[in-house]
Amino acid sequence: MPFLYGIRINNSEIKIYFGDITKLNVDAIVNAANSLMIMGGGVAGAIKRAGGDIIEKEAMKQAPVPVGSAIYTTAGKLNVKYVIHTPTMERPAMRINQENVRKAIRAALKVAEALEDVFSLAIPALGTGVGGVSKKNAAEIMINEILTFIKGGTKLREIILCDINKDQCNEFIKVLESVKDL
Repeated sequence: MPFLYGIRINNSEIKIYFGDITKLNVDAIVNAANSLMIMGGGVAGAIKRAGGDIIEKEAMKQAPVPVGSAIYTTAGKLNVKYVIHTPTMERPAMRINQENVRKAIRAALKVAEALEDVFSLAIPALGTGVGGVSKKNAAEIMINEILTFIKGGTKLREIILCDINKDQCNEFIKVLESVKDL
């Protein structure tokens, strides 16, 4: 999978990868979820197809999960330890605002930090599919929240922003390049 860009801040690296998040070898991946934990399309559908129905079944047992909270499940057949499900929307296929992206990324990072055997995390663009948040706005919000999180101190050593959309990856890179002098 193509590595496109990366920066180091404190003891952590933020990296950008272009490709399928389900193919990464990390401790946990993030699912851009809905509060009902129905894994239909987009990233959620890809995770379910690659990892198996067990992921959705485990997640749905914990539903509903409000926007601003996140849960984790096992990863089924994926080559990761956990899937962290962070809702950006209350129900499947609804438009959202930018604040939902902010709440979702914060919740995902908090759960990853709480899992004592997670040191690497991969996150897709949140809210840019059916949610309707622009690629640029999602990149700015996500990276700003990740930077704030890292600066506060974290055990996470690698945070990967991964997307199958090259334009989204380019937006992540633009934002990271603008903050690389930290």
